[in-house]
Amino acid sequence: MTDQIPAYAIAYLREVDVDDAIIDYLQRIDATLAPHGGRFVVHGGELVPIEGEWDGDLVVIAFPSLADAQAWYDSPAYQEILPLRVDHSRSIAAMVEGVPPGYQATDKLAVLLRS
Repeated sequence: MTDQIPAYAIAYLREVDVDDAIIDYLQRIDATLAPHGGRFVVHGGELVPIEGEWDGDLVVIAFPSLADAQAWYDSPAYQEILPLRVDHSRSIAAMVEGVPPGYQATDKLAVLLRS
């Protein structure tokens, strides 16, 4: 069996209205993650800017694979609560594939030099 490459759902939230909708979203999101192996890695912890302007909160959710992350985002359970976040904050979000165990920066160099 080959190792799965982990993936991450990343969101950058600004101007969050901490109201009943956001409270409802936070109370329900964990149940949407569990079936897809999702877990919070970062959830608005202390952010220390070292380059550029950071005026919001960072959220990172880890998944076993990009397929798991996409299945979570597309799931009826998450789609039901998604408007609670997007309608009550200014935010951007993305999914990104991680790297396999043992990865080194030179692995990317090999890919770049091939293309």
